Amino acid sequence: MSVGTLIVGASQAGIQLALSLRDAGEGGPITLVGDEPHAPYQRPPLSKSYLQGDIGFDQLLLRAPEYLAGQDISVLTGELVNWVELEGEGPSGVALTASGETLWFDKLALTVGASPRRLAVSGADLDGVMYLRTANDAAKLRQLQGEAESVVVVGGGFIGLEAAAVARAQGKTVTVVEAADRLMGRAVAPVVSGFYLDAHARRGVTIRLNAEVVSLTGRDARVQSVELSDGSSLPADLVIIGIGVMPRTELADQLDLVCDGGIVVDRFARTSNPNVVAAGDCTVQPDWRTGSGKVRLESVQNAIIQAKAAAATLAGRVESDLPVPRFWSEQFDLKLRIAGLSRGHDYYLVRGAPERESFSVLYYHDDALMAVDSVNAPGDYMAVQKALTQGSTIRAQDARDVSVSLRELIRPAPAEARRIRPRS
Repeated sequence: MSVGTLIVGASQAGIQLALSLRDAGEGGPITLVGDEPHAPYQRPPLSKSYLQGDIGFDQLLLRAPEYLAGQDISVLTGELVNWVELEGEGPSGVALTASGETLWFDKLALTVGASPRRLAVSGADLDGVMYLRTANDAAKLRQLQGEAESVVVVGGGFIGLEAAAVARAQGKTVTVVEAADRLMGRAVAPVVSGFYLDAHARRGVTIRLNAEVVSLTGRDARVQSVELSDGSSLPADLVIIGIGVMPRTELADQLDLVCDGGIVVDRFARTSNPNVVAAGDCTVQPDWRTGSGKVRLESVQNAIIQAKAAAATLAGRVESDLPVPRFWSEQFDLKLRIAGLSRGHDYYLVRGAPERESFSVLYYHDDALMAVDSVNAPGDYMAVQKALTQGSTIRAQDARDVSVSLRELIRPAPAEARRIRPRS
């Protein structure tokens, strides 16, 4: 008798994988297990509308529990899988949870996500020091933020800046501390970093670049200040840490799966053991442009695409695509949309007017269009996404003319510059 498919990680990828298995005709039992006490929910709003208090937790749910039950998908919440083992050379095996539950499976998928990177300084365990990864984190942060006056955000990436924007919109005194020399440095061009530095400053946020946190101090186990390497001290009754995440690879390590900055998967979501699939923030995968290399993408879109590929693999089919990566961030009234990957570009151009808070940055390599960062310019974002999806281009010399829509400037790319689509 089949004991079914076990999906470890009640994440966006996990629930999509379960639903896609049902769509593929999988009739056996499907168990989705997660260590949080909640049914699967959306994470992106945690640092935006949920933290702001604009929506409640029920609006975060990816599917109603009743719907999942109707699909015969069992969801175990509050269960941490801390051991997994395969039987012989096949795909079946057993998993054990921290509470002692035994979960047998015929097929295994890992959608375990990532954990916040911890700040390794003295005082980091004081009350009032928060990370923002889970719904419980966000709920506690909402409460603490309501009581706080001075908020220090450590980390100038998407999560840190989104949290800073929410706190400032609530009238708090907000300082962002970033160790690098610019904001969002791994994701955007210097011109975009500079724009967001100025935009936050105009809205009352203080930004400290090239600033290293050396300790947190407090009284009665409660944080009171952030000490920096230059000897300065920032008052803080709330500290939000947003310095990145670490893919969760503990179970993959137990299974001797290849990991390199995440669980290594191919475009069909197969790990180094083809009997085990993985999807979401825990993975690294081939570059969408070439089908080779190792790239880690943290986005809802990627989680969904990988989960669908993983479900197809488990269902015995080989189906996948490597779509144009997409990312987004909302800070105050600034909507940043990114299509493509800009890493490896050799030049970029700015289209529009940063001073009017509506512009785009187009990235090129050897005159081939690679990506766009679009701030309050959705038409540019959609046009570049379309061009990249088609394997087309928008010539740099044409894109500078803001009187012409980018959509009208999409042209076939030279053969040598076209996106290489891997084939099954």
